[in-house]
Amino acid sequence: MERPALTPQLGRTRVMAILRSVDASGLPAVARALAAGGITCLEVTLTTRGALDTLAWIRDDLGPEVAVGAGTVMSCGQARDALAAGADFLVAPIVDADVIRGAAKSGVPCYPGAWTPTEVHAAWRAGAAAVKLFPASTGGPGHVRQLRAPLPEIPLLAVGGVDVAHAGEYVAAGACAVGIGSPLLRGADRDPSAGALESLTTRARDLLDAVGDTVRLPHPEAEGADR
Repeated sequence: MERPALTPQLGRTRVMAILRSVDASGLPAVARALAAGGITCLEVTLTTRGALDTLAWIRDDLGPEVAVGAGTVMSCGQARDALAAGADFLVAPIVDADVIRGAAKSGVPCYPGAWTPTEVHAAWRAGAAAVKLFPASTGGPGHVRQLRAPLPEIPLLAVGGVDVAHAGEYVAAGACAVGIGSPLLRGADRDPSAGALESLTTRARDLLDAVGDTVRLPHPEAEGADR
């Protein structure tokens, strides 16, 4: 089985914005504001009411320059529905080998959630494009560094409790990218006023600048990591 490549927009920006809300009514405006700020990899979680219709709408509205995927994909049925809606990638909080393999067979990147070395390795063997280290904040950047030492070939996407101020630290520790939701949106999904959306665009630019500055630094080796 051929492993799908990392989503190009994620590889370029190192940031995935997570769009999670009670309902999806405010998400199209949020997606436009994020794209205006340069964040072009967007995850719409299936825990959001109307997620798949909104995913399809955002994808059509923003065009091919923006990758729009489905998050919290917990079953093969959800994966099929998401792919039918046009999802460019799938994200999950767990390792489900059937979901990962199904996405890989469809040529779609899948980012399953894992925490331990065994889970990370199992997700990678099943065909993940990268493994979502979740929840990342529980172990912080140090956990990324420790995992990268014995598993350097497996790209890790740090998600869960990552905030804008510390996102660069996860990339500096070896994460291929970060995923950020509410600390980035700050309620703009619930109140998509012009001012809130302008502030969101500014935060998106600041986040990309911070992560970009980290990426341009010499990449640290995982010194001191226990194997």
